[in-house]
Parts: sequence; C-alpha cells; structure tokens
Amino acid sequence: MAFVDSIRSHLKMPKKVVEFYTLAKGNPKVAKGLAIGNTAYKKMAMFKLGTPILVLACLSMITLPMPPVLLDMLFSFNIALSMVVLLVAIYAKRPLDFGSFPTVLLLTTILRLSLNVASTRVILLHGQEGTAAAGKVIEAFGNVVMGGSYTVGIIVFSILMIINFVVVTKGAGRISEVSARFTLDAMPGKQMAIDADLNAGLINQEQAKQRRADVTREADFYGSMDGASKFVKGDAIAGLLILIINIVGGIIIGMLQHDMTFADCGRIYTLLTIGDGLVAQIPSLLLSVAAAIIVTRQNASDKEMGQQVTSELLAQPKTLFIVAGVLFVMGIVPGMPHLAFLSLAMFCAALGYYVRYKQEKAKEVKKPMPSDIKPVEQKELSWDDVAEVDVIGLEVGYRLIPLVDKSQGGELLSRVKGVRKKLSQDLGFLIPSVHIRDNLDLGPNSYRITVMGVTFGEAEIQVDRDLAINPGQVFGEISGIKTKDPAFGLDAVWILKSDNDKALGLGYTVVDTSTVIATHLSQILSNNCASLIGQEEVQNILDLVARTQPKLVNGLVPSVISLGLLTKILQNLLNEGVPVRDMRTILETLVEYGPKSQDAEVLTAACRIGLRRLILQDIVGGDMIIPVITLAPDLEKVLHKSLETGGAEGVSIEPGLAERLQKSLQEATLTQEMQGEPAILLTSGILRSTLSRFVKNTIPGLRVLSYQEIPDDKQIRIVSVIGNGVNQIPPGR
Repeated sequence: MAFVDSIRSHLKMPKKVVEFYTLAKGNPKVAKGLAIGNTAYKKMAMFKLGTPILVLACLSMITLPMPPVLLDMLFSFNIALSMVVLLVAIYAKRPLDFGSFPTVLLLTTILRLSLNVASTRVILLHGQEGTAAAGKVIEAFGNVVMGGSYTVGIIVFSILMIINFVVVTKGAGRISEVSARFTLDAMPGKQMAIDADLNAGLINQEQAKQRRADVTREADFYGSMDGASKFVKGDAIAGLLILIINIVGGIIIGMLQHDMTFADCGRIYTLLTIGDGLVAQIPSLLLSVAAAIIVTRQNASDKEMGQQVTSELLAQPKTLFIVAGVLFVMGIVPGMPHLAFLSLAMFCAALGYYVRYKQEKAKEVKKPMPSDIKPVEQKELSWDDVAEVDVIGLEVGYRLIPLVDKSQGGELLSRVKGVRKKLSQDLGFLIPSVHIRDNLDLGPNSYRITVMGVTFGEAEIQVDRDLAINPGQVFGEISGIKTKDPAFGLDAVWILKSDNDKALGLGYTVVDTSTVIATHLSQILSNNCASLIGQEEVQNILDLVARTQPKLVNGLVPSVISLGLLTKILQNLLNEGVPVRDMRTILETLVEYGPKSQDAEVLTAACRIGLRRLILQDIVGGDMIIPVITLAPDLEKVLHKSLETGGAEGVSIEPGLAERLQKSLQEATLTQEMQGEPAILLTSGILRSTLSRFVKNTIPGLRVLSYQEIPDDKQIRIVSVIGNGVNQIPPGR
C-alpha cells in the first residue's frame, strides 16, 4: 500500500515497525485502519498548498457573501490558530526556532481583517433579523461582554483595544526596532568572531558555515519583525474604525431602511459589533503577546520561556522571604483582607524555604568528600599548545573591520586575493594565504603586515577618506591631512571623497583605503618573496613540472642536488629579483652544473646565465641596445683584491671607498631615472653577487648584471663609468 511505502520514505520509521504494518495487512481491521491512514496521508499533501489557499480564501471572504454558519467556523479557526501561534512562541527556545513568525503574523492579520469585512457585510445586511444574524459566535461574545449594558460593552472593548494597541503592540514594536538595529550593527563583530574561532581550530568549516547562516538568519528575522510589528499596530487601529463604522452604519441602515427604533438599532447592532470586535481582537491580542514574547527572547538561551523565567525568579530565596514579610505586615493591618494576604505570605515563605533546601542539597551533592578529593593533575603539554606562526599576516584595528566585511561593501579581501594572484603569476610560485585578524592592541585606524611573525609594515589610514598621492609633479595643493604613502614613502594627502575629481585634475593619483593596504602588502611581499618559498612550495613546483617533464625532475632531485639545495638556489634568485617562472631552464641548468659543484652561489650564477633573456626582458623589455653603468678597470682590480682577501666573508671595502662608490652609483642611478632609462650596473661575474648585496637596500632601483648575462644578440651602451668615486662620462654622451 502507498501508505506503508510513505512510512518508510518520509517518516523514517524503524524497519521492524514497517514490517509489522506490512505483515498486519492481512487482518481486516488493521487493513481498514491502514486504508484510513493512507487516505489521511494523501490529504496531508494539501497542507503544502495551505498558504496559497489561505490567501485566496481571504480574497473570497472580502468579495463574496458568507453564511453565518461558515462565519462561526472561520472565527473559531482564527481563535484556535492564534492560540497555537502563542503556544509555539512560548515554547520556542530561541527566536530563530520560530523564524517564520513574521510571515505567520502577516497571514493571520490578513485572515482576521478578511473576516472583519465578511462579518461587517453580514451585520449591515441582516442585522435587522436579530442578534443571531452574524452567527452564534459573535452573538455569544457580545452577550458575555455586554452583560445587557451597551455602555459596559463599549468600555470593555475600548480597554481591550488600549491594552493591545498602547501596551503590548507599542512595546513589542519598540523592541523590534532596537533589536533589528543592534543585530545589524553587531554582524561584523560576530563574523570576525566566527573567523577567529575557525582559525583557532575551535570549530570546523561546517560549524563556521552554520554559524554564519545563523547570523544572517538572525539579522533577517529581526529586520522582518521590525516591519511585521506594524501589521499588529495597524490591525488594532482598523479594529477601532470598524467598531465605529458598524455601530453608526447599523443604526442608520436600521432606522432608514428597516423602520426600526433607535433603541432596537442600538441594542442589536451594538451587540453584533461588540461581538464581532471581540472575536477579532482576542486573536489579535494573543498574536501581539506572541510577538512580544518572540522579540524579548534571548538567542543564547537553551531553555523554554517557562523554565527560564522560573529558574531566574526563584534563584534567590531571600526575595521570597522579603515578599512574605511584606505580605504578612499588610495582612495584619486592620481593614485589610487578612485571609488573602496571610495565606500568600505563608505560601511565599514556604516556597522560599523549599528553594533554599533544594539549593543546599544540590551543593552537598556537588561537594566532594575529603577522602574523594584528589590533587588536580596539571595537563601535560603537547604540540597542540604550540601556536603556528602565520606565513603572511594582516592585523587591522576595529574601525577597519568594515573593509574586510563583504556584507558592508568591503573590498579588501578581493584586493588581497588579486595581489596574491598577480604575484604568483609574476614570481612563479603560489603566494601563501594572508591571515587577516582584528587586533585590539592596534589603533582603531591602524594595520600591521607581518611575514613569518615579523612586522614588516605598519601604518594608519583614514577609513572615510581617499589617499591622493603626489607622483612627483602636481599643479597645485589640495586641502586634507598630509601624510606619506605607506608603500613607497611618497608625499600624499588624505582627502574627502568629494574632492577626488579636483585631485585628479591637479595631477594627483587617488586611491581608496583598500587599495592603499593592498599596495603596501604587494610591495612588502615583493621585497621579501624569498622568505615565502620553502621546501614544501618547491616540492609543489616540482610536482607541477613533473606532470609534463617527469624525466627532468626525476633525474635531478635527489640524485644530483637535494631538495634543500634547490630551495636555497630559488631563494637566491628571488632575493635578487629574478622570478622562477621558467623552471624548465632552471632545472636543465642544474642538471648540467649540479655534478660539477654543490655551492649554492655558483649554481645561482649559472641559473642567472641561463635566465639572462628573461632577466633583461623584465628590465629593458625588447630593446636591443642596453644602457649600462660600468666600473673603471682600476676600481675593479681593487675590488677583486678585496674579494680575495675577504675570503668567505666577501669583499672588505675600505669605508671611505665604499662611501664614494655608493654616492657615485646613486648619482648615476638618479641620472638614468630622470632620463626614463633603467639603471644597470655591469660588472664581472665574480663581483656581481657581492655588489648586488651592496646596493640592494641602499639603491633599490639599480640592477647588477655580469658580462656573461648579456645575450650575444644584445648591444651595450656605456652611459657612465664609476672610478674612484667620480662619474666619468665617455665622450659622445
């Protein structure tokens, strides 16, 4: 039978239970029961269409006349539905457990207003027939509340309206507004906390994904509740207007169309109107209370409302004793109802003693016996207690958090990803991920960039401004906060975003804060790229090359050179500004020269010669004539002798000579840069690595090449000769 199959697939019942039902089909009574269950299950599918049917039914109630019997059924259903919603709200442990409440509130409000319209039509069309014209439910509610007095009925109804509109609805609406605002403001901090827990290993990826979804659902829920609370407020106002319209309209229709007396019209139409209003307002009050309960619940609570309230109210027995004392004093005052106050005083005192007894008993259970007390053993340290240093870290102050939050339009994450992608393509290996975290020790507008746990860059920026950088020639000054570009130390100004066009017109380069941080990060990673590659990254490079050239890789590592030596060679190349994209040339060079020498400096020089075309392409592009700076022969001889005497420690240059050499190289480099040409120092292969280290930090724009690194099809043009600290420009320059 279909019902039995549905049990297995939908209800997930145990296999033995399903087998029992299957075997029991032979019994006629059981078979009849299964048939009824099968029919009921098929009808349950109709609930999937419940919401569209409810909306269509509301439209039908507004436009089509309805008999009193159907009105009685729908009013009863409305009251029952409101009670169900209220109980679900009471037993929900968190607001998100009833996340569909805003939609339910909207649908129930539409249903209630549709019933008001339908009942109003019946009251005004058939009210002259008597108090049962609109159904038994309306008549019963009217008689109970009015008690035979129109004035009492109107006053009681007005009080219910005031309670609903002024007290419950207004308070719930205010709480919804504040909760929505605070929830949205707290989203970035919650997202950062989730990322911190994930990075610390306290949660896994699935848990982090679920917590992020909960944060988003919470913000959506409170935002929806902020708007849904207006439904209840409007419903209360609509109920008051409908009351006035029904009474006034009924009296006019009864007196003018049906020749009824004013007293009869007042009695019949007031009873029907009060009954109709109560039938609508009682569900409205229940839903208002449910909304107030939902928005006042705590997300962190793991208890139902009744359990939470009871545990907190009875947490301190002394409060019950104080209340019992006050009630006892009031009970013995002459003229007071002694029985009521004294009985409540005894009850509060007894409850206080009971709560104190339970708390003391719980403490005795938890308190260990002296013989059971064991010394607390210190947990043995393990490798889990050692924090791993981030290869690349970016720490931001709390005001910079929106820059890394995509929900607030932050673009820093995408910029950092772009920096990593560009550097990985240029250098030839994958740049490690950048670990971004907030740091309360930093200033609110400050950030810090670390490599292997060491700080390489730190700056302060203005989140609400853009940075206008002076590239060297501008046509005027612009107002703002003067500063230095964090990446290159250029003069810059923090300007208002509205002054961007003006700054661009004056010749400034304008960038936003995300670009400032990303550029600074790119500059630091480029200068320290050799620190980012280790044996793990080198092995990944070899695995990638082995997919297309397996023999080349297998014939080199580890039979010719070790993985550690290869890593050192690649680090040397990167440290000298040579990318390692062309791994085929590097590996072929090492296959040739590896058996002859195991010195990292010698093999690095051999690899540079093999990569000479790539090196020159990065410096001069496709130019055939290369402008170079050379050293005077006498100076080269002095440096060679210094290298021979320095031994393994390198060149030991006399301080005065080193100062004059540095000054001359700086002047020559500046001259080349002013003419828009690259600055290249051409020297012998023996001196190249030493001079490269000599000018690396003092003259960053100067590249040092050896004679062997110039291809045969390229020509050189000597633009300056450095000798004894004096620039000697050749004739014809």
